[in-house]
Amino acid sequence: MAGVNRNTARLFFHRLRVIIAEEQEKLSPFVDGEVEVDESYFGGRRKGKRGRGAAGKVPVFGLLKRGGKVYTQVIPDAKAATLIPIIKNRIAPDSIVYSDSLPSYNVLDVSDFRHYRINHSRLFADKKNHINGIENFWNQAKRHMRQFNGVPKQNFNLFLKECEFRFNNPSPKKQLQLLKQWIKSRQI
Repeated sequence: MAGVNRNTARLFFHRLRVIIAEEQEKLSPFVDGEVEVDESYFGGRRKGKRGRGAAGKVPVFGLLKRGGKVYTQVIPDAKAATLIPIIKNRIAPDSIVYSDSLPSYNVLDVSDFRHYRINHSRLFADKKNHINGIENFWNQAKRHMRQFNGVPKQNFNLFLKECEFRFNNPSPKKQLQLLKQWIKSRQI
């Protein structure tokens, strides 16, 4: 369609994703107010264990300011030692943090945050106590990445940041405007 070789198109899209990832890190939010936190696992369908502990999946952590932007990060594991520093660096003290019942979030109960958790084995929402916003983002990101029939682990962060960019800027017109601005600022 574009009149270029597929390898040229692949290189072009890779460079765009690198720019998007760099700019998303610069713009990453330090949020306050009501924030949803959650971890997710990306990867193909495999036999055996699902969810936490599934072999070969990429663990990802995200936080979403309600009515605002999302921030994502690839993580080595979903342990408290990994998640809590990210939360403390990205969320202002005295904010309200909503999470699921993962034990890694237990330390939030005695921290500077007001922490509410929802137990998904019993219910998914109790008035304002839910993490449906971040779960919606995970659903959109997985649906978007499914079209690529597998993403190499070394480039996974770039694809994840692209999903973050698309979620934070839902208007295609705004996306194109930002991309043009970022590309222009890099031209020498």
